[in-house]
Amino acid sequence: QLQLVQSGGGLVQPGGALRLSCAAYGGTKAVDYYAVGWFREAPGKEREGIACIAGGEGVTEYKDSVKGRFTVSRDNAKKTMYLQIVVMEPEDTAIYYCAADDAFGCAFEAHWYANWGQGTQVTVSS
Repeated sequence: QLQLVQSGGGLVQPGGALRLSCAAYGGTKAVDYYAVGWFREAPGKEREGIACIAGGEGVTEYKDSVKGRFTVSRDNAKKTMYLQIVVMEPEDTAIYYCAADDAFGCAFEAHWYANWGQGTQVTVSS
């Protein structure tokens, strides 16, 4: 069974940058085989999908609200997926989750993914 372990959250000043990691354990396939989604849950708001990377060729998709500032990537050798965030804003404060599934393409809908990381807190504040 695929297990995802997240790291990299923390406190960042506005305008700063952060890279979140999502390490995969127990999967029977290389990480670039899986579709991976990134989600966030801000205080008082529902969890929303913000970025994803498709299995195979690795086509990426981003919600308009994060385009240009968020970048998803993966390292097959390290079995780890990443979410790079730059020019951070207080509105980026949230718990961030990675999710993965053995499927074609990728999606922003949470129900699409069977495997989830534990979440990591990101706080943007001066």
